[in-house]
Order: sequence, then C-alpha cells, then structure tokens
Amino acid sequence: MTKTHLRCFTGARGCVLAFVVAPMAPVATLGIASPALAAMHHPKGLYAPFADCPLSNAAVEECILANTTSGEFTVGNKTVPINKTITLQGGTIPHENKETEEVTQEFVAAEDGNTLSKTELTVPGGLLGIEAPKSWPRILREIFNEFINKGLTGVTETTELAKPASAIQISPTNLIFEEGVALQLPVKVKLNNPFLGNSCYVGSSSNPIILNLTTGTTSPPPPNKAIKGSAGEVKFEEAGKILVLNGGSLVDNAFAAPEATGCGGFFSAFVDPLVDTILGVPAAAGHNTAILTGKLEQANAAAVKASE
Repeated sequence: MTKTHLRCFTGARGCVLAFVVAPMAPVATLGIASPALAAMHHPKGLYAPFADCPLSNAAVEECILANTTSGEFTVGNKTVPINKTITLQGGTIPHENKETEEVTQEFVAAEDGNTLSKTELTVPGGLLGIEAPKSWPRILREIFNEFINKGLTGVTETTELAKPASAIQISPTNLIFEEGVALQLPVKVKLNNPFLGNSCYVGSSSNPIILNLTTGTTSPPPPNKAIKGSAGEVKFEEAGKILVLNGGSLVDNAFAAPEATGCGGFFSAFVDPLVDTILGVPAAAGHNTAILTGKLEQANAAAVKASE
C-alpha cells in the first residue's frame, strides 16, 4: 500500500481508515449528548456495535469503536496491568489540507457521552504500596496481594479524558505506516479508595498527562529505551465499509506525569505527598510507559445509519 492509496481511503466519503486504542487509559467523558438522541439509533448486523456513534452530527463520516484488552500503564515506580477491557468510541470528521493533501481527523464524542469507559484497574500494592516479593511461591504471592488489594487498603485507577473529546488527535497515515504520533490523548488518572476521597488525581484538566501514542518506534529520554508498537492485522468487512484492526499496539514511553492532587479531601496537604511517594510522582519523561493492545473497528457512518 502506498501513501497515495491511503489518502484515497481516508479522503473519500464512504472510505474507512483510522485507528484508536484507548489506555487505561484510560476516562470520564466530555461533550455529553442527550441520551434521547442516542436512543434514536439502533444499527443492526455487523454495524450493531456502533450504536453510540454520533450519527446526529451530519458531518461525522466514520464511526470508531476501539477496545484495549491488554497492556500496561507505568507511572513513576508503579505499573498497572490492563486486564479489563477499556473502550473508546465516537466518530471522526475528516479535514483535508488542499495544499499538502494531508487528511486529519477531528474526533467527536460518543452520542450518549460514553466516549471512554470508566474501567477501574487494580493498582498493585494498594494504599500501602506493598507487594509480595517475587521470590515467594506463586500461591502465597496471590493470597498476599489479594489481601492488600482488597478492602480499605485496595486502590483502583480510572483514566479519564482531561480535555473535551475534540482534543483527541488521530493520524491514520501515521498509524498504518507505523511512524510518528498515531493518537494523542490528554488524560488524568483518578485514584479510587475510601480514604483518598472522590478527587484524588494524577494529572488535571489544566495539567494533563499527554500521551503521544505510536504504532512505530518511540524515542524516549533515558533511562527508558525505545520500544516498538504495531498497526496490527488489517481486514475489511461489508464490502469495505467496516475496517477491523486486530492486535494493534500503541505505545509511548516519553511522557511526563505530574504529582497527585486532591487526595484525602480536607487532609490533602498531608495525603498528597504520601500518594506521591507510593507512586513515584511527579515522574519526568523517560520514567513512564503506556502499552495499549487491542482491536479497532471503524465503519462508514452512512452505512451504520442505513442499517437501522
């Protein structure tokens, strides 16, 4: 495939080509639409998964459904495995620069506002930051970690968008050709635990974690070393109106993470430093990693609507 062919796929109405995998990411959604509008759309057959595509926006040409099913998210000295499905969904509006012939994609929030699923992932070590030594027998490690990660000592994290969905940037060309930034996500990570309260975050709307995810090779500052992503296996369905990318991997290990804020409510001034110590934040670029692996489905919006 040449870049000329790729431009045809992305620039022509009715063609499909884009890829979005959400980390952790991980996300409270912005740009919420009326649930009544979402209820109006009931696509059928292979188009059924795109029920939350923002079809009420006539400018939307493609529907996006991306599921991250594995990978990991490392901030500072804490690595959180992705062992639950995180869903990112919405639509895209293509914009072509006639001078450069470059096509960019404007991301549009899901119809009912569920752009990024509120998937809670377990933070190993919990509130105490303690994990069983790897030298222990496996069954003893599992019992100990289960005890630490449950109840009052357990902590989960939920990755949320730190900006409106329109701030998401997608480059189908970079995705397919495994070069440059394929997906940029501004996020913040909510830490969930009764003791930490409802406003404990790493990152914020004014100071987000910026993920510049690529299917190519990263170029991080030390001590991190370069890692490689992948566009995955590409196939088309419904006479080319649905694009499926299986096993794609988006990576970034060159982002920075700020300190925790708002932890412990009224006692935030005392609790925030404790959380910072457990997580190892703030963490400069070169000390953090996101690896997001999963499946992307993209469908022509007109075909989705026609299937109802």
